[in-house]
Amino acid sequence: MPRRVLDLETWAASGIPLLRDPREFVLELHQRHLPQPGTVVVGVLDALHHLAASASFIPWPRDTDGWQHRNALLTHLRRILPHDLRLPEPTRTAVLLRCRDGAPGWTEQDGAWMWALRDAAGLHGLRCGAYLGLTPAGWQVLGDGRSGRNPHAGSWTDGPVHTVTELPPRSVLDAPHGQRTRRPAVEEAEHGGDAQRSPQSEPPWIPARAATAEPTRRTGTR
Repeated sequence: MPRRVLDLETWAASGIPLLRDPREFVLELHQRHLPQPGTVVVGVLDALHHLAASASFIPWPRDTDGWQHRNALLTHLRRILPHDLRLPEPTRTAVLLRCRDGAPGWTEQDGAWMWALRDAAGLHGLRCGAYLGLTPAGWQVLGDGRSGRNPHAGSWTDGPVHTVTELPPRSVLDAPHGQRTRRPAVEEAEHGGDAQRSPQSEPPWIPARAATAEPTRRTGTR
């Protein structure tokens, strides 16, 4: 079986476009999706480097190969925006943020996701953009050395907890039907039966709150 993994040197030398303001970008993605360890967030930047669409999901625990990761990314990209395959050259850029436990730095699973991002971006008519890691130590853009302490892998606990059973405020429910505020649809995440098994450099992921179901989150194009 071919090894669908990119090492950090190959990734850094592949001409990935730099994020203009990685800290602000990470903050925006984090505020939208509140990723906790085990979550992957794929985003698409428009020609002006603004976030046009994004989706977060929990991969199937047994999927560890770059091919499987690519298929998952393609599925979510197709749900949040149409492809750009008819354009003579890409104008939008796909980026990926992976939240996990463990020490910062590249791991083999990061390499598998890098391969997946590059392949999925090409198949959707997008440029392959930056790959970001979110660990307990903070965030980092793998391959270009930029990093920061906040947000980090545990920052999701500082925000509101969204579950599939969340209800609108009573004031909304009591309002006349024509005046109720429309709430975005929330879909369940794709969960596997077992905890995700990672390479030796990554400890197994244990959910912080076993009773809370974290949903897939998607934000559409502007």
